[in-house]
Amino acid sequence: MTIAKGKPRPIRLSLSDKRSVRTQFGALPYRLKDGKVEILLITTRGSGRWILPKGWPMDGETPAGSAATEAFEEAGVEGKLSHDVLGFYSYSKSHEGERLPCVVAVFPLKVKKQHKSFPEKGQRRRKWVSQKKAAQLVWEPELRRIIRTFDPSGAKQAR
Repeated sequence: MTIAKGKPRPIRLSLSDKRSVRTQFGALPYRLKDGKVEILLITTRGSGRWILPKGWPMDGETPAGSAATEAFEEAGVEGKLSHDVLGFYSYSKSHEGERLPCVVAVFPLKVKKQHKSFPEKGQRRRKWVSQKKAAQLVWEPELRRIIRTFDPSGAKQAR
């Protein structure tokens, strides 16, 4: 599944507050270990439940680029990025006492480097788990499906 054909274009947010967009971009950080897919999950800062790195669109960045930035900031990983969307999932985000409905587009990121230090290190835990275990640990049904059906051989990598 792709968002659009052709070269990904950066997003311009100058006309809107990024919090009003309610669209987020997430990374599915993965690696192959002994021929099996492993997924890197992180915890939320609040409840400590297991999620993928994700965040708001970034001015001047592509959707997949925003996802890769979040993967570094929240999980301390870098790697080969794909601009092909694996799927979408929805969740409700708490923000300033309100519940914001959000839709997240998920992009695969083949992890090449894992940093010991990263911006949100003291705020989150991270854990490599099997594809099956990752699908069991996340709460959102659509995200479970994305993780369960993920096939790295179909992920085209851009950088």
